[in-house]
Amino acid sequence: MEFYDITVQDRLGNEVKMSDYKGKVLLIVNTATGCGFTPQYEGLEALYEKFKDKGLEILDFPCNQFANQAPGNDEEIHQFCTLKYNTTFPRFKKIEVNGENESPLYTYLKSQQKGKFGSKIKWNFTKFLVDREGKVIDRFGPATTPASIEKKIANLFA
Repeated sequence: MEFYDITVQDRLGNEVKMSDYKGKVLLIVNTATGCGFTPQYEGLEALYEKFKDKGLEILDFPCNQFANQAPGNDEEIHQFCTLKYNTTFPRFKKIEVNGENESPLYTYLKSQQKGKFGSKIKWNFTKFLVDREGKVIDRFGPATTPASIEKKIANLFA
């Protein structure tokens, strides 16, 4: 399976093919609305505003696997993010990123970029950077702020 063969669901349940993002730079993030890292939404939106016209897409995948920090349904999560953090990047259906029911997207991402402690996602706000050809080029832990990866994103547009 290749990256562009993967299909996910948007927050309304519609199928979205990763191939729809061919030619774009992607930052894929598993998020939570009740986490200590939730304020990173501000930094993610700042990156999106800065680079969206060049071809950056930030794909937000809410995940409730870590201490139940993404409670609520998909619409409640969307309302929270848009009202509190003014996010405008795409948000998808809540998923699992580890285990038996993990999203095929995350199975693929983790197979391409291992973390410090192996492939398992350790917490909310783990970030994967995907280049315009669908290659997963980097993985960042939750403590890595969006601002600190701005240069890596900018380099993909150079």
